[in-house]
Amino acid sequence: QVQLVESGGGLVQAGGSLRLSCAYSGTSFSSNPMGWYRQAPGKQRELVAQITTGGTTNYADSVKGRFTFSRAKNTAYLQMNSLKVEDTAAYYCYLRISSVTYWGQGTQVTVSS
Repeated sequence: QVQLVESGGGLVQAGGSLRLSCAYSGTSFSSNPMGWYRQAPGKQRELVAQITTGGTTNYADSVKGRFTFSRAKNTAYLQMNSLKVEDTAAYYCYLRISSVTYWGQGTQVTVSS
């Protein structure tokens, strides 16, 4: 069974950094599409970063130049620098295998002013 476990969230001051991790197990695929969404209270879910089937990494305009998505072995990372108050949200990683999307449980990021 495929499982994703996120970690690394927390409270940070504006301008600070956090690195989120998403460890996945139950699959040997290492090049499937995966990425990160976030959702803040009262707002729609937003795709933050993704790696496509072809290996291309895409970012939301709101995080370009500040966030970096990478993956190594069975873990994906989201390095978040120059954090802003508006980055406050629950962050969820996903992994897509064929037509099935697997999700982590989410990790909360709170950025204080």
